Amino acid sequence: MNERNKKDKNEPFGDLMKSMNQFFHDKPVRGLLQTMDEFFKNPFTSAASSFQVSVSETDDEHVISAELPGVNKEQIQLDVIDNYVTITVLSLESIIEENDQKEMIKKQTSMKKSIRSIPLPQPIDENKVKASYKNGLLKIRVPKQKGKKIMIDKIE
Repeated sequence: MNERNKKDKNEPFGDLMKSMNQFFHDKPVRGLLQTMDEFFKNPFTSAASSFQVSVSETDDEHVISAELPGVNKEQIQLDVIDNYVTITVLSLESIIEENDQKEMIKKQTSMKKSIRSIPLPQPIDENKVKASYKNGLLKIRVPKQKGKKIMIDKIE
């Protein structure tokens, strides 16, 4: 019996292992596996993937503050539905790798979207909401609605 036949008898799945090895080293699969590895190493690196929101209240209004460092005003979308204020931040990130001759060898573009909805205790009049953005701080001012006071009748 030659050396190869002995090895094949000791490894019943040798051909299968060889095929699987070849499969995972092929270029498309290897690229997919590298992309998955990169995602699990650092899945939430963008400033837009998470942001701090705080809500304060005065006698006349609710003030919503959101910290959005590194975000441009054009990337922010505000929506008002019923008694919710929704802040959406979109960010586009491009990574370009070049070789020594400054030729592009890899370009990766990703879009990230982060959404926060803030409930308030009463319906919101969207025509009276004011928003400002300066130095990475978004401030949304929502006036409180004045309700009608109802007198309670005296029962005799």
